[in-house]
Amino acid sequence: MSISTRLLTPQDRDAVARLQLLARGVVEGVTVGRHRSPHKGASVEFKEHRQYVKGDEIRLIDWKLFGKTDRLYVRQYEDETNLRAMILLDQSGSMAYRGSRAAGVSKHDFATRLAACLATLLISQQDAVGLCTFDTAIREMIPTRGKISHLMAIAECLVRSKPGSETQLSATLQQVAQKLKRRGMLILISDCFDELDALMKSLAYFRHSGNEVVLFQVWDRDELDFPFGQRTQFRSLESSVHQRLVDPNSIRAAYLKRVAEFRQQLLERTARERIDLIHCTTDMSYSEVLSAYITRRAGMQRGGSR
Repeated sequence: MSISTRLLTPQDRDAVARLQLLARGVVEGVTVGRHRSPHKGASVEFKEHRQYVKGDEIRLIDWKLFGKTDRLYVRQYEDETNLRAMILLDQSGSMAYRGSRAAGVSKHDFATRLAACLATLLISQQDAVGLCTFDTAIREMIPTRGKISHLMAIAECLVRSKPGSETQLSATLQQVAQKLKRRGMLILISDCFDELDALMKSLAYFRHSGNEVVLFQVWDRDELDFPFGQRTQFRSLESSVHQRLVDPNSIRAAYLKRVAEFRQQLLERTARERIDLIHCTTDMSYSEVLSAYITRRAGMQRGGSR
């Protein structure tokens, strides 16, 4: 048992187990029937064994070890990962929003579970993955690793993650850029509630530095269709002093117009920078989000978009 596991409460440990179980179930459901691309390691120096998982290449199985243990293990080699991915999880106050149509799931809940699914998927493909949680600053940063056991550290960090106060995405991304020493994939899971010019400048920096950037933008349905009818007290989740009692009917048209403009501008500008943008709502299934992205990514790679 790791030190960090011992520091978790029994409730947290239960949450970690549930999170890992959900992630494995989603990834297994998504990857059934898919064929993994041939793996080409960068080194032939043997490092360790790990348990065989569905989709691993048969040629990597250690049959001698199978004869001794009656269990399937595959050989891992130094630097055998295909890519290095860092998942950035937004835990700003706005991510705490929980609408009435998402079965009690907040944007932050959805984001943490999606992050767990992505980490599990990447490591099952023998890629290396790390995790960074942030609000006004970086809160925790787990370096990229490719071991199956690394998923425990990521799950523990996700369980500890809680929505905080306000944040400035662009400033935090600049902090991340200073810490990442190698190029790879940057996966940002956020509602992207920030000044668009500053956000795009930071994301473009990663692209121009040779990184692949993937942006999962998380919404609650309430934020998209503004279903409120009676006079409502709206309070900022990032600043308790910002609250206002309004008649939703008087602002609905202007609000929906602003949201549509914001989404369209983000879509156009990410496309211009060759950043993958995936819209998510908290009532969507995680397998639906992953399947759509995997299919889209495979199509882009076949088309030579990268």
